[in-house]
Amino acid sequence: MILRHKRVAIIGAGPVGLTMARLLQLEDISVTVYERDKDEFARIWGGTLDLHKNSGQEALTKAGLLERYFDLARPMGRTLADQHGKVLFTRKPTPENQHDNPEISRNDLRKMLLGSLASQTVIWDRKLTGLDERDGQWILHFDTKPDATADLVIGANGGMSRLRNFVTDAQVEETGTFIIQGEVPEPATACPAFFQLCDGNILMSSYRGNSLVANPYNNGALTYGILFRRPGEWVNEKAFDFRNLADIRKFLSGRFSDWDDRYRQLFDSTAFFVGLPTRILPLDKPWKAKRPLPITLIGDAAHLMPPFAGEGVNTGLVDACVLAEALTNGKHETIVAAVESYEQKMFVYAAAAQRTSSENELAMAHPDFSFQQFIQ
Repeated sequence: MILRHKRVAIIGAGPVGLTMARLLQLEDISVTVYERDKDEFARIWGGTLDLHKNSGQEALTKAGLLERYFDLARPMGRTLADQHGKVLFTRKPTPENQHDNPEISRNDLRKMLLGSLASQTVIWDRKLTGLDERDGQWILHFDTKPDATADLVIGANGGMSRLRNFVTDAQVEETGTFIIQGEVPEPATACPAFFQLCDGNILMSSYRGNSLVANPYNNGALTYGILFRRPGEWVNEKAFDFRNLADIRKFLSGRFSDWDDRYRQLFDSTAFFVGLPTRILPLDKPWKAKRPLPITLIGDAAHLMPPFAGEGVNTGLVDACVLAEALTNGKHETIVAAVESYEQKMFVYAAAAQRTSSENELAMAHPDFSFQQFIQ
């Protein structure tokens, strides 16, 4: 096996990096994950994730974790409401479709994946600052922490990965959509009218270029995202101080002035906001053929895409499967050849996922857009 007596370093303990580690450990490969979070109890903020049958769920099947995922995830229906709070469409999960794409909190998913790994696989509080080549190995440098060595480095550290320049000259581009995410603890009492409107489902609503998606059950809180085209006067994502709740609430109330009071109740009860420009890493140029030593990228680090088709994490989990297979199936004579095989396949399916996500983004930017075309 090409990885026998070799050390693999995965940078990033997100779902993709941890799944990659699990798949390699099942083949008795020495792997270490380095994560910048202080420890395993660091809370991960963000919306829930739904793993698709033909991608994310297949990865968990290969990792031996699919049933555990079903135990932790919540099957959820969809409620489509208009700007007046009138329910236009409702779909509840059924016994037949409950396993199609149930939602799981990022914290539960990380806990599940960590529990599948050998102890000490993840080294916490490691912020990577750089890589060097020395005597045929990678030397990994961390902020205020000891160096580490590896024979293969796999970057799974997100859309703004600093490892990317070893692999590609492509630059992340903003797509023009902006997302404001919010979280409401104890929503049943904090925003009861909006919580009731959700009716236990993921609620979707859109009107004149403003779209809202809310999940009332995310690790004990209601989380939501508001999507709109970035105003021309915004020169960067720091148009607001998102720690200033009053300013963000005022801005959203203005954008949603024609909407029902239940939506403004949602904004007024939000405990904190985050502003996120939507970005993409184009796959229209080949990656570098010559690299100092074996190194590659998976997940958002490889193919960051707009989050409008739910393909980001699912495509990343496919990466983990394809790369693990290439590294362990015995068909390649070198690590470099296995990495090249993975990357050739990844470019095809990840580019297709990017196109779908971008097409959905363009559709959502239209003033007459309705979520109904996506959920029926």
